[in-house]
Amino acid sequence: MSLSRVIFVTVLLVTTTSVFGQRRFEEYNRLGLTGGVNLFDIQTDQLTTSQGTGVTAEFITRGSFYNNFDLIYGIGFYQQNVDISTYVFFSEPEMTPYTISGVQVKLLGSYNIIQHHLSLEFGPILHINGKMKLKNSDDEERLVTGYNGVLSQDIQDITKVNFRVMGGITAGLKSFRLSARYQYGVTNMLNKLNEQNFAEESDFKGNSSTIVLSGTFYF
Repeated sequence: MSLSRVIFVTVLLVTTTSVFGQRRFEEYNRLGLTGGVNLFDIQTDQLTTSQGTGVTAEFITRGSFYNNFDLIYGIGFYQQNVDISTYVFFSEPEMTPYTISGVQVKLLGSYNIIQHHLSLEFGPILHINGKMKLKNSDDEERLVTGYNGVLSQDIQDITKVNFRVMGGITAGLKSFRLSARYQYGVTNMLNKLNEQNFAEESDFKGNSSTIVLSGTFYF
């Protein structure tokens, strides 16, 4: 399935479930806009990485489900940054910045410790992203640390569709809440690099690790 079709299906799913939420969750149903920052890294043994800071924007709907549980549907934009160690011959390795843009579709459960004020949230996420692009074109000919024949531009084409699981806490008022959440990628986001047949043997494996700090206004 192409990337455009995946995005269309996921957007359709969120729209459909949101409409259902409007009808089913008459007790409590709110639309919200979220903005925040994300701290992103790749857990991998094949690359030397350093956590980077990016931005997040989301549209969500939260509705009552059963007893102390809410359901949250959302779609959002993520710009995530990470630094990867590269070098040129006869010089020390340096951290080279990359950026990844993508969208997320999520379906979360929310357990209310204090109704409308404090909750624990958890659930699956579908993450669709583009390439891991170099921020500076001048860095394209640098070599990836640990490899003699792999250039920094060679590792940009990563896996486009990834699944993550999330857990976190949300606190605040009925109309505004602050959230701290952790997302872990259960799929190998570097798997596509294994299709490139680099001259030296490589078995790339990497899982995303993301901390998201955000605030949500509910209408």
